[in-house]
Amino acid sequence: METLKVVWQVEKMDFTRAGEGSSKIKKMLHQFSIRPDIMRRVAIISYEAEVNLVIHSFGGVLQGEVFPDKVVVTAKDKGPGIEDLSKAMKAGFSTAPLEVRELGFGAGMGLPNIKRSADKLDLQSSEEEGTELVATVYLS
Repeated sequence: METLKVVWQVEKMDFTRAGEGSSKIKKMLHQFSIRPDIMRRVAIISYEAEVNLVIHSFGGVLQGEVFPDKVVVTAKDKGPGIEDLSKAMKAGFSTAPLEVRELGFGAGMGLPNIKRSADKLDLQSSEEEGTELVATVYLS
């Protein structure tokens, strides 16, 4: 199996394009005939990560890579960082502004859904360097 990568630029508060990067990652998985259950988990991770970039960051990059044994989704932003990672990992906790919630986003389920769908999750965040999320789903 060859390795393939999708890299997608995500802009702050651009809800008109939210989900396009994760759709490209899903199409890439179809090219490799990835099992549907794996594809569903990666789709959840990439969509939630992309929407988090739209809502909570100054913009960033969503990346999906297929390796022979795994799929890796990376979301890296330009800041401002997550103030309290332990609170952000709790279901229902949200710092999304009211206008975003009124659009149906920002329910506080993004990071918990990513954690639940990933086999491995690395999350680093600081005010100075922003946030980097790396979620891995193994193919077997």
